[in-house]
Amino acid sequence: MSLESLTTRKKMHHRRVDCEGYLRHDDLWDIEAHMTDTRTYDCAYDDFHRGGMIKAGEPVHDMWLCLTIDLDFRIHDARASSDQTPFAICPRAADEINALIGLRIGRGWMKQVRERIPIRKSCTHLIDLLGPIAATAYQTLHAALEEREARQPSHQKPPILDTCLALDSGGEVVKNRWPEFYTPPDKRVP
Repeated sequence: MSLESLTTRKKMHHRRVDCEGYLRHDDLWDIEAHMTDTRTYDCAYDDFHRGGMIKAGEPVHDMWLCLTIDLDFRIHDARASSDQTPFAICPRAADEINALIGLRIGRGWMKQVRERIPIRKSCTHLIDLLGPIAATAYQTLHAALEEREARQPSHQKPPILDTCLALDSGGEVVKNRWPEFYTPPDKRVP
């Protein structure tokens, strides 16, 4: 279902974010994001870069980000490329992405990202791609995580429980899929 516009409108900007996840031959995972921004009008930026004008339909931004992670979401490699930017200096920010090596994608990781890559050395758009990359990482590793969990001798509460509406420990999905961790809503501590 698409959303209907409630008024007449004119398209001005288009941002496309495309993410893909890959299992590598070394049992690590590459999670890639590609982002482009285009406008429906010509726009002037830096006289010394791209002839001073970015024509309508040409990418204002064309950027790539890849994190190589393990099954515990630990970052083993981080690479970025800014192929098109509005200013000549922008591609230098891609070099800062390798500071993410060693971090673990999870709660509080964006705070750690900001500690390792200060705002003045970063690119807002590359940092923005870390959200979709994290979501894509989970979706990519999902089956492998379930397989690993099934091989574990002890059954601890899966860390995914209570992370969203569908996986609430008092909900139907948990009741059917993980009945041993189901907590009826009337017995839950608020």
